[in-house]
Amino acid sequence: MKKKINEYLLIPYRFAVLLLLYAIQRLSFYWFNTDLFSNTQLSDWPLMMAGGLKFDICALIYLNGLWMVIYIFSLWAKVKPVMRRISDAVFYTFNILGLLTNCIDFIYYRFILKRTTYNVLDILAGEDNLGKLGLRFLLDYWYVLLYFIVLIFVFVYLIRLVRPSLTPIRNRILYIFCALCVLALVALLSVGGIRGDFKHSTRPITISNAAAYTASPEESAIVLNTPFSFIRTIGKKGFEHYDYFSEDEIESIYSPVHLCSTDSVSTPTLKNVVIFILESFSREFVGYLNQNRIPDYKGYTPFLDSLASVGVAYHNAYSNGRKSIDAMPAVLASIPSLTMPYVVSQYSNNKVNSIASILNENGYQTAFFHGAPNGSMGFDSFAKIASFNAYYGKNEYNNDADFDGWWGIWDHKFFPYYADQISLMQEPFCTALFSLSSHHPFQVPAEFEGVFPQGPLPVEQCIGYSDNALRIFFEKAKKQPWYNNTLFVITADHSSIPDHQEYKNNAEAFAVPIIFFAPGDENISHMDDYTIAQQADIMPTVLSYVGINTPYLSFGVDLNSTPAEKRFAINYKDGVYQYYQNDTLAYYDGKIITGLFDLKNDPMLNNNVLNSSPETKENMTRRVRAYLQQYNNRMIEDRLTVKND
Repeated sequence: MKKKINEYLLIPYRFAVLLLLYAIQRLSFYWFNTDLFSNTQLSDWPLMMAGGLKFDICALIYLNGLWMVIYIFSLWAKVKPVMRRISDAVFYTFNILGLLTNCIDFIYYRFILKRTTYNVLDILAGEDNLGKLGLRFLLDYWYVLLYFIVLIFVFVYLIRLVRPSLTPIRNRILYIFCALCVLALVALLSVGGIRGDFKHSTRPITISNAAAYTASPEESAIVLNTPFSFIRTIGKKGFEHYDYFSEDEIESIYSPVHLCSTDSVSTPTLKNVVIFILESFSREFVGYLNQNRIPDYKGYTPFLDSLASVGVAYHNAYSNGRKSIDAMPAVLASIPSLTMPYVVSQYSNNKVNSIASILNENGYQTAFFHGAPNGSMGFDSFAKIASFNAYYGKNEYNNDADFDGWWGIWDHKFFPYYADQISLMQEPFCTALFSLSSHHPFQVPAEFEGVFPQGPLPVEQCIGYSDNALRIFFEKAKKQPWYNNTLFVITADHSSIPDHQEYKNNAEAFAVPIIFFAPGDENISHMDDYTIAQQADIMPTVLSYVGINTPYLSFGVDLNSTPAEKRFAINYKDGVYQYYQNDTLAYYDGKIITGLFDLKNDPMLNNNVLNSSPETKENMTRRVRAYLQQYNNRMIEDRLTVKND
């Protein structure tokens, strides 16, 4: 006998049924693929199931958004019969498809080692015998079909177990008012479900966020569900597979594989590594890096200027993206974000090597620091994907008195905390910090109001404040025994709004500082380097400096040993790849070079020399195509490590 419940309670009831079935499917997914998760322990499951609940809620909101709207407006007695049938048809159709895709991945996961994403349609579109393959799939894995049929029977039974107890509303105005109120409540709850919580600093959760709920990156597939993975990658442009060059030919033009050379040191130096990724620190703000670019300009970073004056300073360095989420993969794993941010792409669960994973193998202790609430921007997830041993965020800082009210812990508080935590680590270590205070709404603590120069842009006072926080860190760090055995790397996540005309062009829209500083190393003297550099060069340069002999994959170069003419940078803006090499900037639209500019003699990019430089055009076309073929094909084929090569 069917039980009656309040008609509005039918929505949470149906969600509860679906969440139960999704949890069962998660356990079933693991059971079908137990041999692929050999490192999974019983103790890992509470966190994975809790994280999985977030992704299940999000997926169900996506799948049932249309149904909820139709259902709410079907409660008026006069439209009820027709609308209720439409409502049920929409509900069963979308949710049966969701359950089906989860079942398909019980087996398909074994072939691709990740949850199915939207780009599977590109794969299926190229299959001429799709029907035959589908039939063979059903025959070979009949037991999954049987599982699905049983699951659907259970699903329909539980849904039909209850029916709504109707509250007749005959007044049209009252009906519309009640429907809009319920709809507003549902919309509010849906926003929280899609974002994973109600914090203002979070974004809608993506595939890469699953790593935050795992003990190892491969367990992300357990946390995720297939409807979520598929829906979240709709509209995300997949990478095109290129065949410009044969395998032998492309290796002679460009290879991202960094092999051990016979000249490399036989044992690592065991130097510590400390990396700062400074929020919105455009190269424009650093006075030292603009001495030859902007006359009589002091900038807003007196302390960073002092480090640049004694370290290795790259005056023509560029970011590989324009967003904060682009920076971690580029700086720490040498993976630029091209066409889309890597961390929100369907490839974000590919196996990668990173500065942390490689140094872990060589006896280093690794940790990542970011003062925002854990989960913000998905940084904790990527830190886990990149194999950092530990993550320190606002939760670990554990003192809300130092919260800025918007993003996280003030830099002048979190930076010295960073120094203290480093001092507790065993050498050798590699750590990275992502700052946050130089971010909109561009505030500084009350005690620092008016202390730092205020320029035409609101961010410039914050740059001065965060630069001072960097000074506080170094004052504390230089008193520690590890200081003189450490390589410091300072860069930015991306540039900010430009102030000076010199930075108001497509090339300098990606201009960031890159500075290496090793206070206790007499072999590294001050140097001003005016050749091209990029964020993706940081990982191979650091690994070269500390003497790592492990082969690895990087889409940058070792700045210590690569000749100037072979250095390059790449980024993506408005549908065009920007490729920098030998003081030349090339615009590549995915098919041909559409622009060539002389960065040295024409820094404002006023004169397109495409038609007058056929040799340069041919060379740049060859280089950028080889790079994109390596990048795209390896991304698609999940070959981002030497082990997977």
